[in-house]
Amino acid sequence: MTSAPPRDPAVRPALSVVIPMFDEVENVEPMLARVHQGLADYGGVWELICVDDGSRDGTGARLMQLAATCGSHVRVIRLRRNFGQTAAMQAGFDAARGTVIATLDGDLQNDPADIPRMVDELLARDLDLLQGWRQRRQDDLLLRKVPSRIANALIGRVTGVALHDYGCSLKVYRAEVIREVTLLGEMHRFIPVWVAGVTAPTRIGETPVSHQARRFGASKYGISRTFRVLIDLLSAFFFLRFGSRPGHFFGSIGILFGAVGGAMMAYLLVVKFGLGQNIGQRPLLLVSILLLVASIQFLTTGVLAELLTRTFYASSDLSHHRIRVQTDPAAAGWRTPA
Repeated sequence: MTSAPPRDPAVRPALSVVIPMFDEVENVEPMLARVHQGLADYGGVWELICVDDGSRDGTGARLMQLAATCGSHVRVIRLRRNFGQTAAMQAGFDAARGTVIATLDGDLQNDPADIPRMVDELLARDLDLLQGWRQRRQDDLLLRKVPSRIANALIGRVTGVALHDYGCSLKVYRAEVIREVTLLGEMHRFIPVWVAGVTAPTRIGETPVSHQARRFGASKYGISRTFRVLIDLLSAFFFLRFGSRPGHFFGSIGILFGAVGGAMMAYLLVVKFGLGQNIGQRPLLLVSILLLVASIQFLTTGVLAELLTRTFYASSDLSHHRIRVQTDPAAAGWRTPA
């Protein structure tokens, strides 16, 4: 870890811009130019961290080539293989040195010129996360816009963190807050939800941002993403509500099944010994036994989940991604105000 960036209350806070890229070789050069143009008048020190997520089209090599000509404030991290956007963003967060971190996609659909305004708004509104909102989204209506709107409404309803555009990658974070969140799997779709697990939802806001149609390359998202979003939403709901107490989740189901199964069994005992009727052929007997067995399984699963959770929180931090090569952090610099 390098030394802390210079701080001056008269200028904007030190900013780290993290951009994950996968097979975007045509967008590398214009993306770097757009970032430098958009942050030319930032008024504070900043750095750019480009994460190549195992691209196969030469994106990583092109990033390394252009970074050498841009200056030490441009840093490149190349992952050994395609770990996914979540892992790429986590690698960028781990390497970021700024007190404020901004993220955006590398497909030129987000405008880096929105970042200075978003940093000012984050501080003025005293937020921990400011989410971009693509009000005039330049995407296909049926394949992108409609599924996104349904997903945004569903996520807000289930998690209680109501935002208009969860899918917008243009976000600005306070570094000390986002570093408390460890991104795994495909958690990048629900970053505001995970952030709400470490800070108050009232400290998460949104602001309109510009959006442009993709000019180069192909989109990495399709309609199949909808099914993964539903699965991820279930995981987000579980970890947000029961992440530190999974025994309550499984235990509640176990107690419910046990109570219903016990009531059925008590009724059958009355029928057997009180009324003298045969219960051996009754389906209710099989159902009650299944419920009681399921109850025991859920209760023991809850105990095991509690043990695993405590082991996880007690263990050292582990990263699920592996870096193949990156520019030397010791030689990293800052882009200073003009």
